[in-house]
Amino acid sequence: MSLQQTVTSIDSVSSSANQVLNEFLTFRLGNEEYGIDILKVQEIRGYDAITQIANSPEFIKGVVNLRGIIVPIIDMRIKFKLGVAEYDQFTVVIILNVSGRVMGIVVDGVSDVINLDIDQVRATPDFGSVIDTKYIMGLGTADERMLILVDIEKLMTSEDMGLVDQTLN
Repeated sequence: MSLQQTVTSIDSVSSSANQVLNEFLTFRLGNEEYGIDILKVQEIRGYDAITQIANSPEFIKGVVNLRGIIVPIIDMRIKFKLGVAEYDQFTVVIILNVSGRVMGIVVDGVSDVINLDIDQVRATPDFGSVIDTKYIMGLGTADERMLILVDIEKLMTSEDMGLVDQTLN
């Protein structure tokens, strides 16, 4: 292969890579589907016993011991004010690694992993000051599905969460 063919081949790979936005793990909270960057996901576990911590915010369910690491568990339904959380056999905990910190989020269920191209993602609608959308990357569309794409790193490093040191980013 000549140098020109190699450069052309690399250019075509990089231009096609620019078209793919990312892979997202999709999950349900109530009737809505959400997506988070799959690269932040460490593992998926069933909902298990959680040790509650006194005086913690309502959305922090407590902590679990995960192979010697104490992991805070956040209930996303409570965090997003989506009503009363009910825990059943479909409830799962997604273990995340955000800025080197391990934490878990409780969701109603995990759907699948999907690839979204840049043209499948729409900008977050502007709701003014009525709804805080700084944690939403955009709205993804795949077939007939609409996904709310959450920037999990921004959410976990936000002042109201306080789970990850903001100076790490």
